[in-house]
Amino acid sequence: MSENKELLLRAKDISIVFGGLRAVSDFNLELYQGELIGLIGPNGAGKTTVFNMLSGVYKPTEGTITFVDSKGNLQVTSGKSPAQLNGIGIARTFQNIRLFGNLTVAENIKIALHQTRKVNPIDVLFRTKKFRKDEEVMQERSKILLELFHMEGKMNELAKNLPYGEQRKLEICRALASNPKLLLLDEPAAGMNEQETHELMEMISFIREKFNLTVLLIEHDMKLVMGICERLLVLNYGRVIAEGLPAEIQANEEVIKAYLGSGYTGGKK
Repeated sequence: MSENKELLLRAKDISIVFGGLRAVSDFNLELYQGELIGLIGPNGAGKTTVFNMLSGVYKPTEGTITFVDSKGNLQVTSGKSPAQLNGIGIARTFQNIRLFGNLTVAENIKIALHQTRKVNPIDVLFRTKKFRKDEEVMQERSKILLELFHMEGKMNELAKNLPYGEQRKLEICRALASNPKLLLLDEPAAGMNEQETHELMEMISFIREKFNLTVLLIEHDMKLVMGICERLLVLNYGRVIAEGLPAEIQANEEVIKAYLGSGYTGGKK
């Protein structure tokens, strides 16, 4: 890895066991500031389980995860809750969209901004001047984020009424509202058509540059993965079977046999 880039996250020999079954075994990962990395593999290979360990949903049975937080401090994150990890700069989306459907688009963003709020329960209860000012700031920040996704005109719509592709965008937008250093995207193109996937590719590249993010994504759409990822890790049966540049992964015989298939031509699987 380039000596000019700072190490952001290291997962060292992490494994997890469910009822005697090792779902992920001896997984190692180093993420450097500003990278865009893909985690690929067959269904059931353990990709989302890895994400769940990195984001605090699961605690590894073995191994450690360390992360350099927004203040530059190295923290052991394995064992911390998702909320704690979100507070130090790790945000994620989910394969199945998890928006608050009966809340507006703006309200979904505001929920993610709650850690930056400057009000106390008394301000909220009596709707003080401080509270009203804070609400204005939250509204403006929500608008600015939504403008990046060309969704500012949808601020007052219920999230459940958005088209599928815009719900995906809103989930990513909400993740960005917590001002992360690391963004974990779990199958962001799932359910999208070809045009929506193309727009998503452009959006991921844009937000990475705009917010100086490190991005790790799980994705089955090989056109998207090969088009934007700098480096790929391939999981099969809970173990990494290959790691390298997209071109190297495409030519790897073990990866072709386990996942891509002999007919793979570099396009969408």
